Amino acid sequence: MGRLIKWLFILAVVAAVALVAYAYIGPWLGADFSPNQEEIRQQVILDAG
Repeated sequence: MGRLIKWLFILAVVAAVALVAYAYIGPWLGADFSPNQEEIRQQVILDAG
């Protein structure tokens, strides 16, 4: 059981390192992580009474 937990921990660490590496190297590989920018207008009615 201990060996299984050890391998799962190692797999989780490798996956986390791979995710961070992809986040930094992704834009050079053509991945675009920037959000779509659009203007949103919404009417606001203020009740001052």
